[in-house]
Amino acid sequence: MTMQEKVDPKAKALEESEGSAPFGWQSDVIADLIKQYGFPFITLNPGASYRGLHDSLVNHNGNTPEMLVCLHEKIAVEIAHGYAKATGKPLAVIVHNVVGLLHATLGVYTAYTDRAPVFLIGATGPMDEGKRRPRVDWAHTANVQGTQVRDYVKWDYQPGGIDGVVDSFARAYSIMMTEPRGPIYMVYDAALQEAPLAAPVTLPSPASATVPSRIAPDPKALEEAADRLVSAEWPVLLPQYVGCDPNGFSNTVALAEALGAPVVDTQWRLNFPTEHPLDMRMNKEVFKQADLITLLDCRDWERPTHVNDRINRTLQPLYPKGCEWLDIGFADIEISKWAADYQRYPDCSQRLLADPALAMPALTSLISKRSRDDRHLARRIEERSHAVAGMHDAQRAKWREEASENWNASPIALPRLASEVWEKIRHEDWVLTTNPFEDWAPKLWDFDRHYRWAGRGLGPGTQIGISLGIALAHRGTGRLVVNCQTDGDLLFDVGALWFAAKHKVPFLCVMHNNRAYYNDWEHQVTVAEQRGTPVNRAHIGMDLFDPAPDFATLARGCGWYAEGPIEDPADIGPALERAIAKVKSGVPALIDTITQFTG
Repeated sequence: MTMQEKVDPKAKALEESEGSAPFGWQSDVIADLIKQYGFPFITLNPGASYRGLHDSLVNHNGNTPEMLVCLHEKIAVEIAHGYAKATGKPLAVIVHNVVGLLHATLGVYTAYTDRAPVFLIGATGPMDEGKRRPRVDWAHTANVQGTQVRDYVKWDYQPGGIDGVVDSFARAYSIMMTEPRGPIYMVYDAALQEAPLAAPVTLPSPASATVPSRIAPDPKALEEAADRLVSAEWPVLLPQYVGCDPNGFSNTVALAEALGAPVVDTQWRLNFPTEHPLDMRMNKEVFKQADLITLLDCRDWERPTHVNDRINRTLQPLYPKGCEWLDIGFADIEISKWAADYQRYPDCSQRLLADPALAMPALTSLISKRSRDDRHLARRIEERSHAVAGMHDAQRAKWREEASENWNASPIALPRLASEVWEKIRHEDWVLTTNPFEDWAPKLWDFDRHYRWAGRGLGPGTQIGISLGIALAHRGTGRLVVNCQTDGDLLFDVGALWFAAKHKVPFLCVMHNNRAYYNDWEHQVTVAEQRGTPVNRAHIGMDLFDPAPDFATLARGCGWYAEGPIEDPADIGPALERAIAKVKSGVPALIDTITQFTG
């Protein structure tokens, strides 16, 4: 007999008339909320502390939304992170109590720093000592479990009873999805989940607004910002998180074209097309004549605008003295009280607090109107556009020339690998995950649509999980998803490969396998050169050879199609063709290419 058949008919009628959760188990209410709020998937690693909720998801919800089993909690969070980067939509993630949350913490932190909405659910207890099993329930119960992640989630809460579950769930969803977005953590007592539901619980009305409206700009401040921008001789636009919004890409193009201003994309998201004549990403020269630099939802402002002396830890500005700064975005809303990811505080002439999704189109309209009414301004904008376009063309020509160097080298040069992949995918509807072939993809490829790239990666131990989430987001769209996968990162999370085969998430994984944790190796070379110690010893504690991992064998063992290792660059193209054919048939494919240490 099903749970619904056990319910008293009068009580069920009352429930249906009032829109309440059915009688059954208290965990059914949580399952109902997960379903009502429209999460497309649940990623999880199984844990006994949420066995009540798990049963409700399987039997009360009928596995809707679908549960996707992961081999590690960090991977479960990172898949949700990647999915959110690609779509703006959150997944629900469930992790076991203390130990599961501890495994998940790196994923939670990177989602927070990357403004990715993730609805993280955990469990604890029972908090009632009389209901705890000896040893295990005691070891897996914490006083205020949310303190593990409180410094890098937007909100955490542990409801004391079923009456608090609905209200806190709705509030958590709203907090998570309000800009700037980020992860939240909800923890449910094991005994609460497993207790019978004694009376109907009213769920939020489906008509209720789940997220408030965006933060609109002050009209007077917009006028002032427009004045600054049109008065500048050489304004530079510096976007970071604008591309989180699906319209951010086109909004940046419109603003840049209205102003004739160069755009230096920080590449945390894809904020601007690479072949646009105003694109000046990774170009230091563009700042030398800047008299106004505009931060567009940007905190990572020092790296592109300064020369970084890594040994002496000093910065030298690329922009001239007297250059002014304009900040448009969320300012210090939701600034971390723990991690210093907010960067140094910029000295700005004006700060315009607003959601860039609203502020940028409004600013574009003001600037366009002024240029229509002012011939001198329109001519100045046109002349500046032509000047920037010349710089853009020269820069990209230089990159193409540099890419031809060491073309036939073995190990394989990164520009050759990026070029070979581009040649095979350029006529496909393609998507790149995180690592852009150490920046050779944006230098050589045509990033012409907002979904082509979800933005730069976030360091070792994050890439394969986030890439899985991006591939999951594009599953079934006909798009070819490509991941330039570093070797050290994959060794953190080899089990993630199994997820793609298990849940039929096909994508192409091209290994950037230099058999080293080379980012740190390069730092040790720098220190050795500065101190006069042997550079040839810098690899100690850094290398990934003797033995060299066989990534193709690892991938095949997890259900993938795989080839390699490939050391001859002439073999890359045919291998890519075979791998792409497998991906199109629905099978994830890995090509292990042995690469040089640097691009």
